[in-house]
Amino acid sequence: QVQLVESGGGLVQPGGSLRLSCAASGSIFNINSMGWYRQAPGKERELVARITKRTRTSAATYTSYADSVRGRFTVSRDNASNTVYLQMNSLKPEDTAVYYCNVLDGTWSATWGQGTQVTVSS
Repeated sequence: QVQLVESGGGLVQPGGSLRLSCAASGSIFNINSMGWYRQAPGKERELVARITKRTRTSAATYTSYADSVRGRFTVSRDNASNTVYLQMNSLKPEDTAVYYCNVLDGTWSATWGQGTQVTVSS
């Protein structure tokens, strides 16, 4: 069973930065993908960014970003510690949401984090 612990959310002014962290623990044999989703009040949950292995056997990865955050957010992963990060720069009020970590294991089974609130406001 995979367990996820998120941290790094909070209140920041427009134009500011935050870094989210999500650490995976438990009996983890393999992780194919780690990423972030967000959900704002009254809106559906949407993919923000993720980093994914190209194949089960390859160490190479690729990243995916929502159009609304590309160029401002950066997702990265520390494979040794099974931790994924989301560096968020030039934050806008419309980035305000609950951000959820998501992990897909070696069989593509999903695990979700508890969510962390990000609020961008003056």
